[in-house]
Amino acid sequence: MYRQMAKLWRRPKEDYLQNLMRKRVVRWRDQPTVVRIEKPTRIDRARRLGYKDKKGFVIVRVRVRRGGSRKIRPKMGRSQKRMGVVKYTPSKSLRLIAEERAARKFPNLEVLNSYWVWEDGRSKWFEIIMVDPHSPSIRSDKAVGWMSKARD
Repeated sequence: MYRQMAKLWRRPKEDYLQNLMRKRVVRWRDQPTVVRIEKPTRIDRARRLGYKDKKGFVIVRVRVRRGGSRKIRPKMGRSQKRMGVVKYTPSKSLRLIAEERAARKFPNLEVLNSYWVWEDGRSKWFEIIMVDPHSPSIRSDKAVGWMSKARD
């Protein structure tokens, strides 16, 4: 099953997945920027990155605006030939920005990993896998137990 899902997500804009995601994205646009969700949208990708369906694991969907940033146009002084207003690219990737926003919203959780979910002309959506390092089920887990030891 996971292999078939991964195959679908390799070319998401070809199959029926595109129609399904278009309907979902319409709802996602009305939601807040950082939203906690019950289950991952891409379960195969989440499992590969370390997600397990048990207490202590949290999935958060984050929307990040696409494109480069702009500087404020200078109002006073000499008008330069090249204003230096547009074409400023952020030094961080949008995925890292999404992880930071999720970490800021949930300060008691640690970011384990993240993955791309969808994008449209204005936004990109990422799902962040977060772990509660104080949860007993996480402390006893061999795969992610190191997070609780690193926090102590």
